[in-house]
Amino acid sequence: MVHCSCVWFRKYGNFIDNLRLFTKGGSGGMGYPRLGGEGGKGGDVWVVAHNRMTLKQLKDKYPQKRFVAGEGANSRVNALKGSKGKDCEIPVPVGISVTDENGKIIGELNKEKDRILVAEGGLGGKLLTNFLPLKGQKRVIRLDLKLIADVGLVGFPNAGKSSLLSQVSHAKPVIADYAFTTLKPQLGKIMYDDFKQISVADLPGLIEGAHMNKGMGHKFLKHIERTKQLLFVVDISGFQLSSQTQYRTAFETIILLTKELELYKEELQTKPALLAVNKMDLPGAQDKYHVLMNQLQNPKDFLHLFEKNMIPEKTMEFQHIIPISAITGEGIDELKNYIRKSLDKHASQEDDAYHKKQLLNLQISSTTSYSEPPPKNY
Repeated sequence: MVHCSCVWFRKYGNFIDNLRLFTKGGSGGMGYPRLGGEGGKGGDVWVVAHNRMTLKQLKDKYPQKRFVAGEGANSRVNALKGSKGKDCEIPVPVGISVTDENGKIIGELNKEKDRILVAEGGLGGKLLTNFLPLKGQKRVIRLDLKLIADVGLVGFPNAGKSSLLSQVSHAKPVIADYAFTTLKPQLGKIMYDDFKQISVADLPGLIEGAHMNKGMGHKFLKHIERTKQLLFVVDISGFQLSSQTQYRTAFETIILLTKELELYKEELQTKPALLAVNKMDLPGAQDKYHVLMNQLQNPKDFLHLFEKNMIPEKTMEFQHIIPISAITGEGIDELKNYIRKSLDKHASQEDDAYHKKQLLNLQISSTTSYSEPPPKNY
């Protein structure tokens, strides 16, 4: 059994997960026609990832959201080759995807010091351009943050995700007994005895219709895209958002969560998933759990109870189903161990796939290198 504890937690205040910026490469320097001198190239604009950066800090520091690189130096008698203009670096958090105005992806920054060129400086004046410099590239870019975490908690409001996060990570999120407890994504880290760390992201509760941008669901569904594994958290007693909305059983909740993920992006359903059935300390929870297990083992027998548009194309297959109580701590150690095993298995499968690909590339390159030339037709 792997023992673990956690001492790391980060809360996102005034959470901003996208920004629009104006960028412009520096203009090139003037050439020197009489002596054939070349002007310096204009500086470039780069987006650079930093671990301790947030989009809010970027917005606060540069409220104009304009980033312009330096101009290239003009060619002159004592320096015929003009020096390059100063580059401009935009500091952003890790986990940013950069797109242009039309939504075309320019690149992604997934680790510290990753960098992407977003606006190139203009060429300096030279013979080819009649010694006149070119202007730098202008570009409006959009920065989108997708949290990078090993595990993403998926559930409707009040399923106990915040309580679970504080249990697995000893973190202290603000928890209240009303539907939308978590309004901002929160990250916790499980620390294991062998120093392995697993990050867990608690995202605001989805509601039915999240894929259509109801509530804040859609805004945060994108953060699930970068998690390696999903951890569904459901309340064994079911869920009701308010007195005006329909009550849903635990089984219905799982089906509806699956449908929301499918409608947002089908690929999310291919991620490895675990299911934590929470609030097992409540009266009658054990009986409800047996009913739920029966429904999950034969989901097709119960799908006729749903309206057609609520039934997912493919029901979720959970690697493990763990009954827990985030309040009493029941099943928490078991859950942590399953999270670890599942991620280790996923990592070894990725390694295998990578090695197979490398082997295939080697075989292809050796076949190409040593293949005999085709016979000549005389």
